[in-house]
Amino acid sequence: MTQNPFDALGGGGFDMNALLQQAQQMQQQLEEAQANLAQQTVEGTVAGGAVTVTANGVGELVGVTIRSGEFDGTDPDDLSDLSDLIVAAYRDARAKSEALAGDSLGPLTEGLGGGGGMPGLPGLG
Repeated sequence: MTQNPFDALGGGGFDMNALLQQAQQMQQQLEEAQANLAQQTVEGTVAGGAVTVTANGVGELVGVTIRSGEFDGTDPDDLSDLSDLIVAAYRDARAKSEALAGDSLGPLTEGLGGGGGMPGLPGLG
């Protein structure tokens, strides 16, 4: 006599098709959320607005603005400072994009055991 091991779960069985369909829906929702994030932007600003960078919701750098008159383009020290400020502004923007992604993707990935983060997604693993 062969007994179905899933009988103990109640309902008489395990519906693999329903599980696969649910996984496909979740994958589609994640893809839509990521596409939406790529369209959103955040800004990182340092030095009182001397340098502002714009990144999209997945953390890609999409723009840099340097306020006129703040830096001497012929002074090596000024250029080095400018480089450092761009990096700092990008880090600020990246942190904001990660927070935005966490807010957007968190509810979708919690069901996967990721607690709001998901390995393989930039900045969320």
